[in-house]
Amino acid sequence: MIEGQTHENEERSFGEFRRKVRSAEVLSAAIQRLLQAIHFNGRLSVIVQNGQVLKSGYEEGYFRQQESGITARLQ
Repeated sequence: MIEGQTHENEERSFGEFRRKVRSAEVLSAAIQRLLQAIHFNGRLSVIVQNGQVLKSGYEEGYFRQQESGITARLQ
């Protein structure tokens, strides 16, 4: 009986994980505010093993687009 409850809890937790990933709720509010404050455009990556973050990184400007000629004038 305990094994069945454990399995159900794992399924429920994984379902919640999938829902949060699909709805882009994977970053804390603090990180989202920082990303907005610095106008970050790019990719964030996180490598997780056994529930712990092993490595994280970013690729800045991966999707950067020029802003209506402003960037061209500044360069």
